[in-house]
Amino acid sequence: MRTILHSDLNNCYASIECLYHPEYKNIPMAVGGDAEKRHGIILAKNMPAKAYGIQTGETLADAQKKCPFLKILPPRMSLYSEYCNAAADIYARYTDRIEAFGPDERWLDVTGSEGLFGNGMQIANEIRRRVKRELGLTVSIGVSYNKIYAKIGSDLKKPDAVTEIRPEDRETLIYPLPVENLLFVGRSTCKKLRERGVYTIGELATADLTFLKRLLGKNGESLQRAAAGLDTSEVRLLGDGEPIKTIGNSTTPLRDMETEADIRLITEALSKEVSARLRRHKLMCRGIQIHVRLKTLETAERQCRLAAPTCYAEDLCENAMRLFRQHFDLTTPVRSIGVRAIDLIDADAPRQLTMEPGAKKRDNKEKLAQVVDEINGKYGKNAISPARLYADKTLLDQGKPENKIAVFRTHED
Repeated sequence: MRTILHSDLNNCYASIECLYHPEYKNIPMAVGGDAEKRHGIILAKNMPAKAYGIQTGETLADAQKKCPFLKILPPRMSLYSEYCNAAADIYARYTDRIEAFGPDERWLDVTGSEGLFGNGMQIANEIRRRVKRELGLTVSIGVSYNKIYAKIGSDLKKPDAVTEIRPEDRETLIYPLPVENLLFVGRSTCKKLRERGVYTIGELATADLTFLKRLLGKNGESLQRAAAGLDTSEVRLLGDGEPIKTIGNSTTPLRDMETEADIRLITEALSKEVSARLRRHKLMCRGIQIHVRLKTLETAERQCRLAAPTCYAEDLCENAMRLFRQHFDLTTPVRSIGVRAIDLIDADAPRQLTMEPGAKKRDNKEKLAQVVDEINGKYGKNAISPARLYADKTLLDQGKPENKIAVFRTHED
C-alpha cells in the first residue's frame, strides 16, 4: 500500500508577511488586491482575521464590513514564491516524487522512503518541524494511501497539524464530510448533487453509478471512485509537470472599457504577456480564445482557429480583436477581458513551408521578439513595452518594471 502526504502551508501569504511584520501577527490582517485598481479581493488571511469569518476570494469591501479595522497588505508574489520553493526543497530531502497543487501545496509519495525515514506519520511530523524551524512557517499535512484522501487529511486539522487517514477510517472520517470537501467537487457540481439529495462524501460513494453518469457525465464515475477511496493516480516525479495545454492572461482594468480603442489597448497588453510566455515555453498556438465579462457581470467566451501557428503579440491581438468585433458590441461596457492561446504545438514542430513574401519579415520579427524577451527577462516585464500601452493611465497603468525581491528571511533573523 502506498503512503502519500499532502502538505499545505498554513495561510501562506499572510504567514510570510507576519515574518516581516510581527506586529500584525495577533491582529486581523490579510493580503489583498488594490481596491482602487479594482483588484479588490482577499488572497490570504491570518488566524485572527479568519476568526471574523473573512474568507479567501471575497471582496475587500465585504471583508472590511466583517472587520472594519482589518489590516490589508499588498501582495509580494516573488517573495511568496521563494518561501514555497524553500518548502519544496525540504520535501525533496525525503522523496523525489513531489507534485505541486497550487503554489503552497504539494503531494509527496514517500512509499519508497519509509525504510530510511520511518512511516508516513513520522516523516510528516519531521517535515512539519523542519518547516517551522527553518522557515518560520507552519504546515498541515495529510497522510493517507491515495492523493485525494491525503488532501482531505491536510484540510481536517489546521494549523500546524498532521492527520492520518487509513483505509479503515474511510467510513468514520471521510464519509460524513460534506460533499464539497472532496477535491474537484466545485460549486456547480456541488449544487447538482445537493439538488438531488447527495450531501455527503459517503452518499456520493454509495450512489447509483448510472444516476451519477446521467447527472455529471463521465466525471460522475471518477468522482465516485475518489469518494470511495479508490483513487490510484500517481504523484509525479519532481520536475515532471503536466503538458501545457493553454496559456492565457486576463485583467480587470482601472475603469470599464467603453470604446474599441479601450478594448484594443487592454487586448494588446494581454497579448504581449501571452506571447512572451509562449516563447518562454518554446510553444506556438493554432487558436485564440477571448473571455469577456460585461459591466453587468455577464460572461462569455469565443474562440477561433488561426491561419498559421504563431507566438507573436500582434498576431494574437489582431485575431482577438477580430473575434471581439464578430461576437460583441459595446452597448454595455466591458468590465474585464482575457486572451488565451489554445491548441498549442512545439515551436520546433514541422510546419508548412510558404513562398509568400512576408517570410523575411517574420524572421526579423522573431529576432526582435527574442531581444525584447531577453531585456524584459533581465530588467522586468515592462522594461520594454510599446509606448501606446502607456497612452491611457485611466485604463491601464503599466507601472514600473517588476523588482525581484532577493531578501530571504526566516523567523531566526
